Amino acid sequence: MNLSSTELGPFKLYVIETGRFRLDGGAMFGVVPKTLWSRYIEPDDKNRIQMGMRCLLIQSQNTGRIYLIDTGIGHKFNEKFEKIYAIDHDHSDLIPSLDYHGFSREDITDIIFTHLHFDHCGGAAEFSHSTDRPEIIFPNANLWITKDHWETATQPNARETASFLDENIEPLKKSNHLKLVDGNHTYEDGLSTIIAKGHTIGLQLPKIEANGKTIIFTADLLPTAVHVPLPWVMGYDMYPADTLTEKEHFLEQAIKHSWFLFLEHDANNEIIKIKKTDNKYSVDTFYTLNDIS
Repeated sequence: MNLSSTELGPFKLYVIETGRFRLDGGAMFGVVPKTLWSRYIEPDDKNRIQMGMRCLLIQSQNTGRIYLIDTGIGHKFNEKFEKIYAIDHDHSDLIPSLDYHGFSREDITDIIFTHLHFDHCGGAAEFSHSTDRPEIIFPNANLWITKDHWETATQPNARETASFLDENIEPLKKSNHLKLVDGNHTYEDGLSTIIAKGHTIGLQLPKIEANGKTIIFTADLLPTAVHVPLPWVMGYDMYPADTLTEKEHFLEQAIKHSWFLFLEHDANNEIIKIKKTDNKYSVDTFYTLNDIS
């Protein structure tokens, strides 16, 4: 395992790889036909494509806080679930990735959940040996979720309910560390969020700003580099028309301000910058955290 890192002003940033899994390629690209998307990302014999679960750790030298953005899928699943999603923790896992950079579960002071779909929050809790119930494994961490998304996750509609698993939501409900925030929250100087609602209501995208540079953790607004073209929107999105509007505005801002976009689900690429040519958006440059300082 070779995980990248960098220093950006008062922040030390570390890639935390939490494993690989597979999702249906058709669902990941919505109305885009397979003849197009399969040119860029190869499906397996079940039409599934490999997905990353790349999280980000932020150590603040100003406040001493250690933030973890998302936690991957975790281990609270049965054999059937594991086969459906081809979960691969041999590639990487949450706790070994923290250990690689010299951090323990106890060190994390804050977990910022972009949202609570199972592949983004599952690693925060595991089954307890003493109670046989899922419990939060980060004893000192505040657990940050937007109010709108918490309402969505605890009262989901019929289409989204399969993404919110009881074994992930219940430990959060019982935690004394649960923190619900309004949209566009500022965690500290240089660390804030952008809110989107097309994929799911109350999605928060962390924004790190220092030394004239900005890194955006794109979560499921822009899951992979292949999703950069404007119409390439996931079938998983609850409100795809909103996603189109949000995505166009986001990409315009990314170009205007030269943002670095940190990709959570791209199995091969960590960070990209965007360009626009002949009114079409595409990847300009690929980076890792090691390239940014």
